[in-house]
Amino acid sequence: MSPGTQASQSEAAAPMAAGARLESMRRRVRLSRLAVLTAIAAGPVALCVAVASTPTTVQAATPAKPTAVRTAAAAANPGGYAQLFVSAWLRSSADDATSAQARLAQSMAPGVELPDPAAGAQSKPQSVTAVRTAQRGGGAWSVTVAAQYADQSVRYYAVRVVSDGAGASFAVTGAPGVVAGPVRASVPKSPYGVTLPEGDLSSAVGEFLAAYLTGAGEVDRYLAPGVALAPVSPAPYSAVSVEQVSAVEETAAAEQMPADGTTVHVLALVEARDADGRWPLAYELALKARSGRWEIAALQSGTAQNGGAR
Repeated sequence: MSPGTQASQSEAAAPMAAGARLESMRRRVRLSRLAVLTAIAAGPVALCVAVASTPTTVQAATPAKPTAVRTAAAAANPGGYAQLFVSAWLRSSADDATSAQARLAQSMAPGVELPDPAAGAQSKPQSVTAVRTAQRGGGAWSVTVAAQYADQSVRYYAVRVVSDGAGASFAVTGAPGVVAGPVRASVPKSPYGVTLPEGDLSSAVGEFLAAYLTGAGEVDRYLAPGVALAPVSPAPYSAVSVEQVSAVEETAAAEQMPADGTTVHVLALVEARDADGRWPLAYELALKARSGRWEIAALQSGTAQNGGAR
């Protein structure tokens, strides 16, 4: 038999099978109705028996279609754009509108006038940094930018920026305005209220940080199983000494080693030295007890790294 003939017979068989199933269901329904009518005529007892014996057809519920959830993309922060504009704007001069900085400022904020510094004025900042962004309605932002000058003075500028719906393009909508700097926030009480004496835990912290910052020894030997942490490379310091270690948990100050799996969180204040001087540093760490020793479970300062199988 040719493939075409087989395909034709298969296509014809499908509706025939479906028709047979439908006719079978109709026959069962007719028989059920006849049984019920007969039972009614025979009396209540026969009716109960007929109902109990009537086949029941259960139709599977159609799975509900998943509801589409639209997650709004986080709006792109224009802080870097405003920072670049203020840097170019402060380094521009209306007397030289063709300079690279002037052309950059004008391309980012068409229609905004360039400054006109006096001859010999030291108006160019050493550094410019975006310190605060606030989103307004309709794709508008207000960005506060700090400019630090050679005389160590700092001046803050507020810049209005608009963005498209996707956050792919920005434009400065007006000249910067000099504003007061952000108010210093109140510092909450430190959770590291337990000062630790010299002991196994402090030694583990000191040895780990020495390997991490000076390359003295292998970092891996101080890590808990499953934790992956590479040392700073190249090693920035020649020596590291622990000045103070404080913990969140009282368990860290116990004289006896706690049970395996006990985790404590500490803040280590250290002094690092190199050819250029002495540097006070601080590190937040999590340590876990295992087999009578403390092991580093996470370095929480900066980029937290608490695992990755080794």
